[in-house]
Amino acid sequence: MPEAAKTRPQFRNINVTQLAKYRLPLAGIVSILHRVSGALMFLLLPFILTLLDNSLTSEDSFNYLNGLTQNCLVKLVILALSWAYLHHFCAGIRHLLMDLHMGLDKHTAQKSAVGVFAVSIPLAAAVAAKLFGVF
Repeated sequence: MPEAAKTRPQFRNINVTQLAKYRLPLAGIVSILHRVSGALMFLLLPFILTLLDNSLTSEDSFNYLNGLTQNCLVKLVILALSWAYLHHFCAGIRHLLMDLHMGLDKHTAQKSAVGVFAVSIPLAAAVAAKLFGVF
């Protein structure tokens, strides 16, 4: 081996102080966001079921909750839940394909991670446009 050849860097586990400088690959970001979206949906599930139960109780409670959704903050919460569902669904399909040993190499994993964002972000933008009255 020639001496002029560069030595490859060694990658080791990082600690908390190095997190700000660590560059996570896109596939890792998708994986973390998949977990965050799943946790968000799980934690807000009792709240969503309570709202569903109240909306089905009577016409007055439905009209009250329908009026409540006109608040901008409530629309942002609905948008966050919609993004969580859409991202979790798309990333879940990606993970299912990886469980079938499809797309495990670095290049294909990066392309599938881009595909998750390419599908979930425009869908979330369409939900946002509908929520905020663009169409």
